[in-house]
Amino acid sequence: MSSAVNMHAVASAPAVIDATQLEEAKGKKLVSAATALLVVGVLLCVAAALVDKKRFAFSYLVGFSWVVTTGLGALFFILVQHLTRAGWSVAARRHMEWIATVLPWCVVLFVPILIFRHDLFHHWMGPQAAHDELIQKKAGYLNEPFFFARAALYFLVWTLVSLFYAKMSRKQDETGDHELTLKMQAFSAPATLLFGITLTFAGFDWLMTLDPHWFSTIFGVYVFSGAAVSSLALLLIITVVLQESGYLKKVSNVEHRQDIGKLLFGFVVFWAYIAFSQYLLYWYANIPEETIYFRHRWEGSWKAVSLILLFGHFVVPFLFLLSRHTKRNPTTALVGAAFMLIMHYVDLYWLVMPTLDHHGAHPSWIDLAGLLGPLGLLAFHVAKKAADGPLYPLKDPRLAETKKVENL
Repeated sequence: MSSAVNMHAVASAPAVIDATQLEEAKGKKLVSAATALLVVGVLLCVAAALVDKKRFAFSYLVGFSWVVTTGLGALFFILVQHLTRAGWSVAARRHMEWIATVLPWCVVLFVPILIFRHDLFHHWMGPQAAHDELIQKKAGYLNEPFFFARAALYFLVWTLVSLFYAKMSRKQDETGDHELTLKMQAFSAPATLLFGITLTFAGFDWLMTLDPHWFSTIFGVYVFSGAAVSSLALLLIITVVLQESGYLKKVSNVEHRQDIGKLLFGFVVFWAYIAFSQYLLYWYANIPEETIYFRHRWEGSWKAVSLILLFGHFVVPFLFLLSRHTKRNPTTALVGAAFMLIMHYVDLYWLVMPTLDHHGAHPSWIDLAGLLGPLGLLAFHVAKKAADGPLYPLKDPRLAETKKVENL
């Protein structure tokens, strides 16, 4: 009852109006550019798979994980905004809906993972697993039928949750029904629980089991922290581009840009905290079968990649995003966000590729192909959403509230 009263009070505030749609010509140009990227990405993926199937499998897993984690980070943002009944993020939620609804399309992106699964997970899917005592003891979990079933469950949950929020939000654009907001709020708590469980086990299945002899109980949190960083970085880019193009002035302005930047800064620190916590426990225990994971990432040129990750994913962005002026200035905000998207790719590359190249990193054009295919689909999907739909929730009951946001 109190929620309904509060909602009525918020809804009685005066309307806030910005441009609701991209100009048709700009929308078509955006979709055309994204389509071109998708086509190039697919062609490069096909060529890479023909040239070096095993190398492509690992490179593609990095690109696939980049898109999936970015979509999951966006879904988390939507859930938290409804869970906390936030009023500042009305426009940002719509942009995150664009990103999160790529998750149903990730079922298609998962097909190459299934095709090349024996190249990726050969340690426990290959014939040598029958002679490995440790893997045999994990056979109740590490077996192909259960692997497929879990993947189907993850995609089912992500699809239902992301489409539910996108559908309810767009329906409210048409009807203005404030009860839809209450429904989204009520579902946010159980959906957040499902989100946490599925993301954690997907991280275990698709990234950690590349080396089934190593395990970490906080690996899922590590994956989540990277997902939050990448989704917020992409949100910041979308926000700045729309603001600088003159589409968002009232429902999203420099104050909202700073808020998104503050969240990005916070999750950069959170990522560093989880990464260090994970490393510290293995360093302190100094058990050979556990420290081998980090040894592989400190051998040869992987040492340079590890240092790049340390400074590029934490030290540099920490110092760069610390200033409020950096977050409020459109140019520096764009630079910082784009840099963090690159660092998220480096992070995933660091997780996946040492399984293939133990003694050093060997970057290849195949790595670029593995990224551009999944990235092209994400770009096309977001471009279509931006061109076809309203740029923010038109009849959200907190639309007027978002105009009052002010940072001290």
